[in-house]
Amino acid sequence: MSSGESGSGLYIWENPGWPRLRYDLTALAAPLAAVHASRGHLMRRMADVGLSQRDATTLLVLTDDVVKTSEIEGERLDPETVRSSVARRLGLDIGALAPADRHVDGVVDMVLDATGAHVQPLTRERLFGWHAALFPTGYSGLSPIRTGARRDDASGPMQVVSGPVGRRKVHFEAPPAPRLDAEMSRFVQWFEQSTEGDRLVHAGLAHLWFVTLHPFDDGNGRIARAVGDMALARADRSGQRFYSLAAQIQRERKDYYEMLERTQKGSLDVTPWLEWFLGCLLRAVQGAEASLSAVLLKFRAWQRWAELPLNERQIKLLNRLLDGFEGKLTSSKWAAIAKCSADTALRDIGDLVARGVLKKSESGGRSTSYELVMQP
Repeated sequence: MSSGESGSGLYIWENPGWPRLRYDLTALAAPLAAVHASRGHLMRRMADVGLSQRDATTLLVLTDDVVKTSEIEGERLDPETVRSSVARRLGLDIGALAPADRHVDGVVDMVLDATGAHVQPLTRERLFGWHAALFPTGYSGLSPIRTGARRDDASGPMQVVSGPVGRRKVHFEAPPAPRLDAEMSRFVQWFEQSTEGDRLVHAGLAHLWFVTLHPFDDGNGRIARAVGDMALARADRSGQRFYSLAAQIQRERKDYYEMLERTQKGSLDVTPWLEWFLGCLLRAVQGAEASLSAVLLKFRAWQRWAELPLNERQIKLLNRLLDGFEGKLTSSKWAAIAKCSADTALRDIGDLVARGVLKKSESGGRSTSYELVMQP
C-alpha cells in the first residue's frame, strides 16, 4: 500500500525540504527550563551521595531501561536476567547472578554502548552493530531478518500497521530502501556535526528522525531510543544513567505512538513532538527522584542492620521488602519465597521482630502480616 492509499497525504519525509525539521524555540522555552532545572537538581543530589549509591541507582535505572525499551515493542525480558547482565558488564557485585542470556546481553550491550561510550562517534557501522546485537540468532521471533544491515524491502515497503489481516490500518510508511544509504549517512553526519540549538532538543530530533527512517527490518524503536539516550548522555556529560526515558515512554506508550503517528503525517514543523518529548523527559527525571529516594532508603537501612547476624533467608526477604513488596508479607509468603518450612519462616520473622527490624502490621486481615520498621 502506498502512502497515498493510507489516506494520510504526505508523510513527513515526503515533504519538500526534508529533513530540515523546524521548531518554535519560544514555545519550547518553558518546558526546556523545567527539564534543565529538574536535571540539575537530580545531578546535585547524585553528587552528594557515595559511589555505592550511585552504582546502585545506575544498576536500577539501566535494568529498568533495558526491560522497558523492549516492553514498548511487546517483548518481555526477565528483570533478574537483565539486572545480572548489567551488573556483569559494570563489574558490580550483586551476589548470585542469573544465567546469561545472549538475547538479553545484546540489548544490554546496545544500551551500555550508547550511554557508556557516548563520546565515541555515532556511525552507520555502529548502528549496524547495535542491530546485530539485538538479533543474535538472525531471527525476529520465527521470521528471519537481515541483521547488521539495512532493510531491502524485498517483501514490500516498510509499514507500521495494526489490526487483523484484511483490515489492517497503516499508521506510517517509511522511506523506500533505495534512499536509505543516503538518508542514514545524512542522519549520522547531522548527529555528530550539528551544534545549533539545545542538546535536549537535539535528542528529541534524533529520536524522531531515526524512527522515521526505520532503516531496519525490526528493532527500529529500540535503536531510536538508544540514539536518543546517547544524545542525552552527551547532554549530561556522563555515561552513568540516573533516569530512564524508555521507562517513562513505556508508561505513556499510547500517547507516544499517537504523537509519532501525528508528527510523521504532518509538516516539517515538529514543535508539538518536541513539547511532548520534553514533557515525557521531565516526568522521567522527576520519577528518578523517587527512585533515588528508594535507593538511599535501602542504603540507610542496611547501614542500620550491618551488625545484625542475619541469615540468607532474612537478607533475601528484607531486600524484597525494600525493593517494594507487592501485597502483605505473611509467614506463608515468607516460607514460599525463602523455600523453607512454615516453622522456619516464623522463627525468621520472630527474630527480626525482636530486633526491631519488622513489626506486625496494623492493617489487620485474616492472617498476621508484617512490615518494616522505618526510621527517618
